[in-house]
Amino acid sequence: MTNFDFTPSASDLAQLMRSRRTVNDFRPQVPTQEIILQAIDVARWAPNHKLTEPWRFHLIGPETAAKIVDLNARITAAEKGPSAAETKRAKWSQIPGWLAVTSLRSADRVRDDENYAAVCCAIQNLTLLLWEQGVGSKWTTGGVTRHPEFQQLLGLNSETDRMVGLLWYGYPAARPEMQRRPVSEITQIYP
Repeated sequence: MTNFDFTPSASDLAQLMRSRRTVNDFRPQVPTQEIILQAIDVARWAPNHKLTEPWRFHLIGPETAAKIVDLNARITAAEKGPSAAETKRAKWSQIPGWLAVTSLRSADRVRDDENYAAVCCAIQNLTLLLWEQGVGSKWTTGGVTRHPEFQQLLGLNSETDRMVGLLWYGYPAARPEMQRRPVSEITQIYP
C-alpha cells in the first residue's frame, strides 16, 4: 500500500464549489477542445459502484449542434407556436459549446441507478473543473434530450445509453448571483 500524503486545500475547493454558477449567457468564443478533454479526463475519476465507469461523453460539433437547434425549434413550434420556436432558436444558436453525457444502462435496476448517480458525480466534477478554467456551463435535461431524433443525431441506443444531460459551455457573459438556504433548513441530525 502506498502512503497518501496529498492534502488538497479544503478552503480552495470549498471556494470553487461555492463560486460555481449555472450560466445561461455566454460570450461567443468557444473554449478549446483541449480544455474540455482535460476536464473529462479528471471528471472520470468520480466515484462509481463496482468500478463500472458508466459515463460516456459526446462532444458535439457545430454541425450536429445546428441540427439539435433545428430539432428543438420544431418541438417548440409544435408545443408553443412558431414565435416561441424562433425565440428558442435564436437563444440556442448562441450557445458556444455542447456536450451530451450518457450512462451505460444495466438490466439490474439498482445497478442502473448506481450508474446514473455516478455519472451525475462525474458531471459535477466536470462543471467544477471547467469553472476553474473560467468556463461556465449549464446542465439541461429538457425534452429535446429525450426525443428519439436527438438520440439518432448522436448515434445513441436507448437500450444501452441513458441520457443524463446536455451541457452547454462557454465563457460567461456575466456571473449570476446565487443564495442557498441555511444548512439548518436542509439537515436532520439524529441522536
